[in-house]
Amino acid sequence: MSTPPLAAPQTLYDWFAASAARHGTQPALEVGEIALTYHELAAAVDALAARLHRHLGTGAPPRRVGLLAARTAVAYAGYLAIQRLGATAVPLGPAFPPERNAAIAAAAGLDAVLADSTPAPTARLGAPTLTLTDTELLALAPQPLPAVDPVRPHGLAYILFTSGSTGVPKGVPIQHRNIRAYLAHVVPRHAAGPGDRFSQTFELTFDPSVHDMFTAWGSGATLVVPSRGELLSPVRFINRRAITHWNSVPSAISLAHRLRALRPAALPTLRSSMFCGEPLTLPQADAWRQAAPHSTVENAYGPTELTVTCVTYRLPADRTAWPEPANGTVPIGAPHPDLEVLVHQGELCVRGTQRFPGYLDPTDDAGRFLAPDTSPYDPATPLTDAHWYRTGDRVGPAAGGPPGEPPLVHLGRDDQQVQVHGYRVELGEVAAALRALPGVLDAAVLPRATPAGTELTAAYTTGVAPAAEDDLRTALRARLPAYMVPATLTALDALPLNANGKLDRAALADALAPPVTRR
Repeated sequence: MSTPPLAAPQTLYDWFAASAARHGTQPALEVGEIALTYHELAAAVDALAARLHRHLGTGAPPRRVGLLAARTAVAYAGYLAIQRLGATAVPLGPAFPPERNAAIAAAAGLDAVLADSTPAPTARLGAPTLTLTDTELLALAPQPLPAVDPVRPHGLAYILFTSGSTGVPKGVPIQHRNIRAYLAHVVPRHAAGPGDRFSQTFELTFDPSVHDMFTAWGSGATLVVPSRGELLSPVRFINRRAITHWNSVPSAISLAHRLRALRPAALPTLRSSMFCGEPLTLPQADAWRQAAPHSTVENAYGPTELTVTCVTYRLPADRTAWPEPANGTVPIGAPHPDLEVLVHQGELCVRGTQRFPGYLDPTDDAGRFLAPDTSPYDPATPLTDAHWYRTGDRVGPAAGGPPGEPPLVHLGRDDQQVQVHGYRVELGEVAAALRALPGVLDAAVLPRATPAGTELTAAYTTGVAPAAEDDLRTALRARLPAYMVPATLTALDALPLNANGKLDRAALADALAPPVTRR
């Protein structure tokens, strides 16, 4: 007897439930020493949802639940349990300062917090907290689930908090219709199914984790969660766990290169590789292509406000057909099918089903949208689906690729363009020139104010003994105008990264700061 067709998923939990119904005996989650099939994970989710509801003690399901958990079975079963209750997931960072978690909890208006055994303060979160170990999770007895109201398309699936320009975290609410549109595109694009194995390199506070969880669970594949130690050896993790679908920041390539692990054909199990979160350079992509000869290589771009990624570029299998943008990065590509893009005065603006409904605090909407006719958005008027979201990123057409409409290439942000002695300088161009030098694996460039005006300072990493600063400067002078050559070049073991794996510019500025002269 054939399996009856299931309704198209409308909510995050629907994507998981559909696979549990079709592939119940297939592995769904591997984390640490724990491996759960879809049936086992679904049972744990139901038991946890019932336990969380009883812990709240109000008789009504929670509306918004904080999830203070990382890289445990509780973290992933907890995310699903929150969705099972029709509630909104609000990931908190176990490694975040307590003040930041408290600010997020207050802004989100949490009804409850679910925490794992990761040591992290919970007293200041202002909501009843249920703390469980993985052992306690798997020992939960089945309990009847409470009745929950149907989740509407405009209901919130999750809220993530991004850095605000004022130093206060900004809440980004994502509706079920936003994430449904995203998954409807990326799940079939990755062509996965039972037996495939997805990496989960991102923390739950960073939205690529949503891609990994629900692209895996939406296709009947397995989500494989590396430990923090395994993240430090990506090639070893991929091979040891037979990963077929990889997703990470491009810095993972530089890390593998630095460990001298990225040899040709070093990653034979990979079939799909996606990089996001920061620019993917052509040398990085080429090194990964050679190491994973059976894998597609894809560059994805998208701010949290546009639901994980909004434009994507898959590099041609033929290396000679690759575009060669002047800044040395892989294009970010073309928009997803449900999105419209507008390049307004060089800035990428986007609207469509994936676009979020506006910030949790409406005062944050000011300056972040354009009216439908591209005039400035008036915050006193209602925000509609026809409004354009301003990404703050500058883009242009890539050159040098296959014929047809050229894909978009990322040209940096407004805050990445500086003036040096009256000339406008793209920091990305200087970094690309430095990365192109023999022996240089990665580089970053920052502006520095001096009494004589703005100068550039740069850091770089190498896989061998660093070249002499004078030699690098001489080589750069052969590639760049004199005003674009950094005043200082500093070799580092690694570029500093933040909790989401992106370049930590503040930490880099501290590392490159000139020593203080004491008098």
